[in-house]
Amino acid sequence: MLRVHFSELDLARLRMAVRPDALWETVLSFHRLRENRAESVYGKWRSEARNRLNGEARLLAPLIPSRGYFPDFLTPAEGVIGCDAAMSALRAIPGERLNAELAGLPAARALPGWIRDLGEGERKPLDRLISTLRAYHQAAVAPYWAHIQARIEADRAARGRALLDGGADGLLASLPATMRWRAPVLEVDYPVDRDLRLRGRGLLLLPSFFCRGTPVTFRNPDLTPVLVYPVEHAPCGLPLRPGQRPALASGPGAGAASASGAGPARTLGKLVGQTRSAVLLEVRGGCTTSELARRVGVSLASASQHASVLREAGLVHTLRQGSAVLHTLTPLGAALLRGGVPGERVFGSPAQLPPVATSGRGPSGRG
Repeated sequence: MLRVHFSELDLARLRMAVRPDALWETVLSFHRLRENRAESVYGKWRSEARNRLNGEARLLAPLIPSRGYFPDFLTPAEGVIGCDAAMSALRAIPGERLNAELAGLPAARALPGWIRDLGEGERKPLDRLISTLRAYHQAAVAPYWAHIQARIEADRAARGRALLDGGADGLLASLPATMRWRAPVLEVDYPVDRDLRLRGRGLLLLPSFFCRGTPVTFRNPDLTPVLVYPVEHAPCGLPLRPGQRPALASGPGAGAASASGAGPARTLGKLVGQTRSAVLLEVRGGCTTSELARRVGVSLASASQHASVLREAGLVHTLRQGSAVLHTLTPLGAALLRGGVPGERVFGSPAQLPPVATSGRGPSGRG
């Protein structure tokens, strides 16, 4: 078990990551790739990803064991900004740190020569690692990024509501069953027994699509604390093939309610009907089915049916919380509402949580 010890200052500095982390998802997906179990969440993704890889798995396997510790430098903090920023941060990590973290691998003495050379500060092996990670990310993670983002933003919406309703205590108590808040300690299911004392630094909560089972944290307790935990998955897993766009389902409902807003939102009503357009607008900040019915002015059954159609069209994501369900927009749903205008982002949360600050030193340590 992992015990995370909070002070009052740590509770004040508790925060959620604002978006998926490109390299955490990349590294954790590599664990899922090598599993052989036939299951609904990752099975289709695993088959498709394996068909697109071209030797990257063989090169990365010595660096990322099937279980346990993997080098800390593989997940720099800049991963929440995007893959390019993360690769730049990885390129700037000094050789001394690379060498020390490679030594923590269980089979460090048997590593291929090009990986051992990473710790010598040579540029060529580091370039090879970056190009391999980038190629793997493009083949196995990037084609599914919108779906990954939708799952994580749905989780953020659930945590945001818990924060608004119950503060930091409510947020920590709302986390998945693998984590139990017994103030002032967060107990986490974990492969080894250890204590993490935050010492006023706070904690970054990072929901992850490819994290499975128990959460993950850093091995080095002196680095900025981060706790990566698995999001809830729909039974169908990843439903879209790379590049596929879901068909927009239209249907009855015109005239029951009027979609508010101007420009694309008003035009949307002509495409899907005024009621369904209104439903999509109300889901922007995240809402339960009961709240949706009240806001749009329809019955509970009608609200559920409209949300179901929009979900099947890939515009809405639904996350169950106890006896209720929480609906949020997917990236495609948000883009449809704003008419495809770039630069505007809908996080699907009733409150924008504080962003994580990045620095030249990325997070490290798994243990």
